[in-house]
Amino acid sequence: MTYNAGHYDVIVIGGGHAGVEAGYAAARMGAKTLMLTLNLDMIAFMPCNPSVGGPAKGIVVREVDALGGLMAKVIDKTYIQMRMLNTGKGPAVQALRAQADKPEYIKEMKNLIENQENLTLRQGMVNKLIVEDGVCKGVITETNAAYTAETVIITTGTFNRGKVLMGDLEYESGPNNQRVSVKLSEHLEELGFELTRFKTGTPPRVNSHTIDYSKTEIQPGDDKPQGFSYETTEFITDQIPCWLTYTNEFTHEVINENLSLSAMYSGMKRGTGPRYCPSIEDKIVRFNDKPRHQIFLEPEGRDTEEVYVQGLSTSLPESVQHEMVRSVEGLENAEIMRAGYAIEYDAIVPTQLWPTLETKKISGLYTAGQINGTSGYEEAAAQGIMAGINAAAKVLGKDPVILDRSQAYIGVLIDDLVTKGTNEPYRLLTSRAEYRLLLRHDNADLRLTELGYKLGLISDDRFSRFTEKKQLVEEEKKRLGKIIIKPTAAVQAIMEEAGGSPLKEAVRAYDLMKRPELSYELVTRMIDSNPELPDEVTEQVGIQIKYEGYIKKAHEQVARMLKMEDKKIPEDIDYDDINGIATEAIEKLKKVRPLSVGQASRISGVNPADVSILLVYIEQGNIARVANQ
Repeated sequence: MTYNAGHYDVIVIGGGHAGVEAGYAAARMGAKTLMLTLNLDMIAFMPCNPSVGGPAKGIVVREVDALGGLMAKVIDKTYIQMRMLNTGKGPAVQALRAQADKPEYIKEMKNLIENQENLTLRQGMVNKLIVEDGVCKGVITETNAAYTAETVIITTGTFNRGKVLMGDLEYESGPNNQRVSVKLSEHLEELGFELTRFKTGTPPRVNSHTIDYSKTEIQPGDDKPQGFSYETTEFITDQIPCWLTYTNEFTHEVINENLSLSAMYSGMKRGTGPRYCPSIEDKIVRFNDKPRHQIFLEPEGRDTEEVYVQGLSTSLPESVQHEMVRSVEGLENAEIMRAGYAIEYDAIVPTQLWPTLETKKISGLYTAGQINGTSGYEEAAAQGIMAGINAAAKVLGKDPVILDRSQAYIGVLIDDLVTKGTNEPYRLLTSRAEYRLLLRHDNADLRLTELGYKLGLISDDRFSRFTEKKQLVEEEKKRLGKIIIKPTAAVQAIMEEAGGSPLKEAVRAYDLMKRPELSYELVTRMIDSNPELPDEVTEQVGIQIKYEGYIKKAHEQVARMLKMEDKKIPEDIDYDDINGIATEAIEKLKKVRPLSVGQASRISGVNPADVSILLVYIEQGNIARVANQ
């Protein structure tokens, strides 16, 4: 018999990386929010690698921050190392990556959640949703507590019918030997949702005292202070290095001899694993021509001796893992503290979602994070904040928020999921974004802070600083456009220093900066007097001027794309009534139910000819409606 445990505007099921962002955003927008999680000691737990960021992912963290989210702020307070990746390449692919202090990250995140107004944190296992007439009205826990709500967000990660696999060992478990959610998965199936089975894995953790670091290569953090959040002003300077080593022929021999014992290859594994983060067994089989593979030794925190052996993700038996680990140079005497394992779990087929992350089948029900088929903490956080925003917006009578593909990597991520679906754990890559020159690490605030402010997620003080930055960037660009640099001896010396050809005539400083060999710093050295500007301003000025032509071309492509996005598809459209569209295209269109012609064009199986016919049909429908008025 259930009892009435209270009413909320928004209920979030799960307290992982998606759950904390969803709950925090909804609460800050003014929605009375409840977060129910299996274990209060595992808030925002990192079950896999102890890091945040990386290519594309690091940009997502900054986008979450620009919208007022938590991940960037918390990692900036708790990292043990920070590095900017791809510094030898252009700004479109540069991204921060931080090594996290896992225990401190949880502690800091939990503190923020516990002290957020409008947000109640509670431990509990949700077994069932309350659904009436196709509308989600709340949840029921295993203790028979019935919480009613206007909206519900499921962010259960890899806990839905989770199963750990290690050799021939198989048992029900979530990450880190946590309880799993079984009845909720069964209930989702009863409600008619299509579920799929995915897999992820982790490597062994070894004791730092048993590693011979003299046989490995040190990987220090950057000397330059930097952070993910635009609000961070104090930076951690006492960084801890990571270390690099490699597998070898003996390692590969151990794995090949025991391949049949791996859950990956013994037939026990039924879920699909991530292609871009393969197990060591996969690497050895798929890349058997490579004599070695990189292994990074990553400390899990300042006050623990556990070291994450990045690159040795495995589902081999524990006995084989000992032999495999000790075959690696520097790990000859390494003691495993936690064995690696694979984990299978249920995920919702994401084409069952609208771009708001609300389910098409049940109104008021949202899903976010790994339950939607993604991998990674960053992808989960991105979905979490958008689900939280949209669930709160629905309750508060505000318009839904959908980011387009030219606006944010978050937009690319969600559009890919709901439009194309995924047959493996989805990982965000720079190559997935067709407008990645516009979606840079450096300009996430310029793209999204104003939206975050309108939603009530950005403070007045932060927005004031943001508008000042924008103003300073524009003023400096105008100033450089007015200054003429003449070919004096001092100027020619700087040109020679930069490795460029000498100036033949006077030129605007703005135009001179477009030369590939010249930076903002070098050009302003040619000018007698310059204003003192923050680094974040001069960085923007340099990038916007140097890549002006490319950026302009990208914006023109976006304008063409947005014309397709503006062509909305009527909700009552009957695809079976459209002559000439391929049968496969009709099936896909009926399944995804795209909101615009632009979204329809991105559905796998819908070709350009189908899109052209759809456009004509919609236009004819509009003409008919006008004629009948």
